[in-house]
Amino acid sequence: MKIAFVGKGGSGKTTLSSLFIRHLAAAGAPVVAVDADINQHLGPALGLDETESAALPAMGERLSLIKDYLRGNNPRIASAATMIKTTPPGQGSRLVQVREPNPVYDACARPVELDGGAVRLMVTGPFTDADLGVSCYHSKTGAVELFLNHLVDGPDEYVVVDMTAGSDSFASGMFTRFDITFLIAEPTRKGVSVYRQYKEYARDFGVVLKVVGNKVQGQDDIDFLRAEVGDDLLVTVGHSDWVRAMEKGRPPRFGLLEAANSRALHALKVAADATYELRDWERYTRQMVHFHLKNAQSWGNERTGADLTAQIDPGFVLGEEVTAPV
Repeated sequence: MKIAFVGKGGSGKTTLSSLFIRHLAAAGAPVVAVDADINQHLGPALGLDETESAALPAMGERLSLIKDYLRGNNPRIASAATMIKTTPPGQGSRLVQVREPNPVYDACARPVELDGGAVRLMVTGPFTDADLGVSCYHSKTGAVELFLNHLVDGPDEYVVVDMTAGSDSFASGMFTRFDITFLIAEPTRKGVSVYRQYKEYARDFGVVLKVVGNKVQGQDDIDFLRAEVGDDLLVTVGHSDWVRAMEKGRPPRFGLLEAANSRALHALKVAADATYELRDWERYTRQMVHFHLKNAQSWGNERTGADLTAQIDPGFVLGEEVTAPV
């Protein structure tokens, strides 16, 4: 299952995505965790220290390798240099799976040991002074979008992406790449403003969106969120001594997480698992093509000097039954 965590800055998005990753790992599930946020805090939230976090290989710096591998022997893609973030797979492309070893994971993923098991962690790389403008950061997250476009995942497998804060997630088609999106919202007007934006975008693309209320202190906060987001409110989360200890760098065993918060994480997993039955690989592939055509015409053809619309394989539908070249 492909799962996104979104929300405004400071909403607790990274904290909750890290708790959900820990919850999956404790259940023995295979997990690929991806930090696609500008601030790159997922590694520390999973227990890495500053040195370990700084040593994580950046996907954005290995984009050429990622393109070379995913291109495979697809005859519609003249060279890796003509691949852009929305390039869809076709006959001959290499696909990636959650559990397998492959050169993309070798170059970009590192194991992180958690209570109950290990997860693969990949990061886009930090936003630096050299990245002038947010559009440059989107070139970093383009590596994640390519990865997701070529990913074939099954039930009981999880890819959890901590997305960039606010409405920046809409700058490309990546927000349509997920089976479910959890939007973290505080019980304030600012807290639900991103929800309204996301709901508007999601409506046209069939995106499954559920709200997780965070920093909830009482029934009044729950009533406020329910009034603002209605049935999209899935669960609420309040204060956690476990999280406070984690933020101090001294997390207890994950099994000691408060029972109410454990139940909330279980509800997220149940909701994610339920979306497997809703999968429509034809629609998923059609959305890939839609955003690729849009990007090709607006900037991709000019930048690469190639007709990127020719990369689309009209007979190809991504799905669990598709096989790719070795």
